[in-house]
Amino acid sequence: MHADGPGAVPADDSPLDAGPAGRPGRRRVLKAIGAGAAAVSFGAMGAGTARADEEQFTDVVVIGAGYAGGTVARELGAKGLTSIVLEARDRIGGRIWTTTMAGEQIELGGQWVSPSHRLVNAELARYGIGIVRDPDPERIAVARGGRLEHVAPAEAAALLEPLWKEFYKGSEQYFERPAEPLYRKDLLAAVDPLSVADRLRQMNLSPAERDLISGDTAAYCGGSLQNGSLTGMAQWYQLSGGTYDSYSTTIGSRPAGGMTALLQAMLQDSGARVRLNSPVAKVTQSGSRVVVETRDGRRYAARTVIVATPANVWRNITFAPGLPPAHARAAAQGIGLPSGTKMLLHVKGEVEAVGGTASEGSPILMMVPQKQLADGRLMVAFPSPQLNVADPVQVQQAVRQWIPGAQVLASRAMEWGKDPFSAGSWGFRRPGQLLGLFPQIEQPHGRILFAGADIAQGWHGAYIEGAVESGRRAAQQALQLLA
Repeated sequence: MHADGPGAVPADDSPLDAGPAGRPGRRRVLKAIGAGAAAVSFGAMGAGTARADEEQFTDVVVIGAGYAGGTVARELGAKGLTSIVLEARDRIGGRIWTTTMAGEQIELGGQWVSPSHRLVNAELARYGIGIVRDPDPERIAVARGGRLEHVAPAEAAALLEPLWKEFYKGSEQYFERPAEPLYRKDLLAAVDPLSVADRLRQMNLSPAERDLISGDTAAYCGGSLQNGSLTGMAQWYQLSGGTYDSYSTTIGSRPAGGMTALLQAMLQDSGARVRLNSPVAKVTQSGSRVVVETRDGRRYAARTVIVATPANVWRNITFAPGLPPAHARAAAQGIGLPSGTKMLLHVKGEVEAVGGTASEGSPILMMVPQKQLADGRLMVAFPSPQLNVADPVQVQQAVRQWIPGAQVLASRAMEWGKDPFSAGSWGFRRPGQLLGLFPQIEQPHGRILFAGADIAQGWHGAYIEGAVESGRRAAQQALQLLA
């Protein structure tokens, strides 16, 4: 990993940027006053064996420099509060990772924003960041008779739309207000325990129909239809507008400058200090303060701490006292998919812009065309867990199922489940987690608050819209706590 691309930040222990003219000076003064006052009050309280000058004090410590953490830092900075953001990696972004391949900007993590992402679009407008569109697919691959067949986009829609309508039947009722997922809690009891596989079984599909729809659902589920909940997908569907056409808008658009461009602007605006290579080992709260210890022994004291990491890594942090029941259950079960992998391909030659989905169990479950280059085309692929993405021969064979005769010049994959600071890919609630975790998982644990796309009410999991929503909620909780 490198921090010299679009996600780059200055070296550890320095402000990201002076920010808008006039604002940082006030923040630095507030920080100096706060640090001095803290040293006195903590010394009087007898803060363990460490001297007060061995701990660094701030109003808020934010754990994680992804979109949830960046939103928190920006929102609190606007209110004059000081923040230190601790990031385990050597880059910002978390499960967003903007980098390069074949001389072009690529995304190894989350990639797309939608017109229905109200908060993200407002943030893009705020910082004057435009939208870049992926090329529209010229042909759509659909699964037929155990192989992929390329058809026109209109024909693919005619095949798939009735199946999606049936798959999501009833979701317009149990997600009457999709941004408030518990609004019809009475109706959710019958559907929240269902996995995507359960719903497909209920539909009594013919083998041909199952082939058509299973690849799309399996791609979103990281290859395992048992892992993903029906309500997880159904909520996305209703949030997008509740039609096949509206749901298709969730793929294809991204911020100009890359997915980290907006996050970079938010962190620069926050005035926060971002410290990279700072994985957290322990969070201890006692009385009116919280102490965060990193694995290398550094200690940060704050009035409150916001944990803005994937829920899957909570189990790698020691919390004293321990996590509340809902948070402990989420950490044990996991929310981020353990097998979700994203792969970028550089395919030689003038390559048709082919997109679509294969059937469940195929080596590559979904393909999305990217930019045509002078020597070939970039493609985004979501492989199944069965594909060894490190084996060029397997990758080439898998790509040729989509593009006969294709020559893969290069491939690059991110297996998010193997990343210790994610322990999983995009968040996707498991069966029963909506009713089993919410609303408790959004509640404060004393002076420890939680944020992240995994626990957003609306666009949870795979979308930065959920991270921004959750970050805004946690920032409001922090302001109330510190008032």
